[in-house]
Amino acid sequence: MRHLLSAGDLDRDAALLILDTAAEMAALSDRSVKKLPTLRGRTVVNLFFEDSTRTRISFELAAKRLSADVINFAAKGSSVSKGESLKDTALTLEAMGADAVVIRHWDSGAPYRLAHADWIGGSVVNAGDGTHEHPTQALLDAYTMRRHLRDGTGALEGVRVGIVGDILHSRVARSNVLLLQTLGAEVTLVAPPTLLPIGIEQWPCDVSYDIDAVLPNVDAVMMLRVQAERMQDAYFPTAREYSRLYGLDGERMRLLPEHAIVMHPGPMNRGMEISAEVADSARAVMVEQVANGVSVRMAVLYLLLGGAKELGE
Repeated sequence: MRHLLSAGDLDRDAALLILDTAAEMAALSDRSVKKLPTLRGRTVVNLFFEDSTRTRISFELAAKRLSADVINFAAKGSSVSKGESLKDTALTLEAMGADAVVIRHWDSGAPYRLAHADWIGGSVVNAGDGTHEHPTQALLDAYTMRRHLRDGTGALEGVRVGIVGDILHSRVARSNVLLLQTLGAEVTLVAPPTLLPIGIEQWPCDVSYDIDAVLPNVDAVMMLRVQAERMQDAYFPTAREYSRLYGLDGERMRLLPEHAIVMHPGPMNRGMEISAEVADSARAVMVEQVANGVSVRMAVLYLLLGGAKELGE
């Protein structure tokens, strides 16, 4: 594998290889020196056309812990904001010797264009494209579930996951459904009909409109942020109404089985899809998800740039 564009690109063995490698990378955090020389001399470019401090810093830290040189390229204030095309930006990066480009873009499909147009010779990693996919988020979510629900090893056969909220605009939901299905988990999407995409019946998952019926039967529940910035129309009456019907508060959290965990890809709208009581509870693993993101992204960069033979090339 040369690129990571979609969670659907990963078969079970490839996904488990990334998760197992991430576990080895996580062990570095216990060392006084948290760096490996693996990617010394390689250059990783973070090409972010869309703001995302959490994801960009996570990729930057992952690359630096592998001793790669890192260039952060933000669209705002750059030549892109002056009208430069994606192609010209890519050709510039190629001239600079980029070995990997981590791209986040507002247009669905932009990473595919970058990867398949032969503008750059290095690897392309999709860090989120439009409302399409976010494969490394799905990998870190699966890694977190595996640590809590499978003693950190194996796949996720039989694990039941509820993903609740703005499915329509969520690249995280799509990537999670694809990856979790590959790993053997059973996924139920929960949302009002207006926040479900057309063709949802083709996704390998169940769909429900009733969060209270789903919560008692899951091992993990993932609450999604309502992406108001992507909404031009009224998808639900009011924020209060949405929170009442689909928000996770303390009372609803008590419907969960004792072992179940609460997840969120961030950033959270406290008081909207999740209450402060739940976000700060012992069941919530959001801070751990962020930490796991560094280990997972280290694994992805290592396997694409340092250990390509293990991923089939």
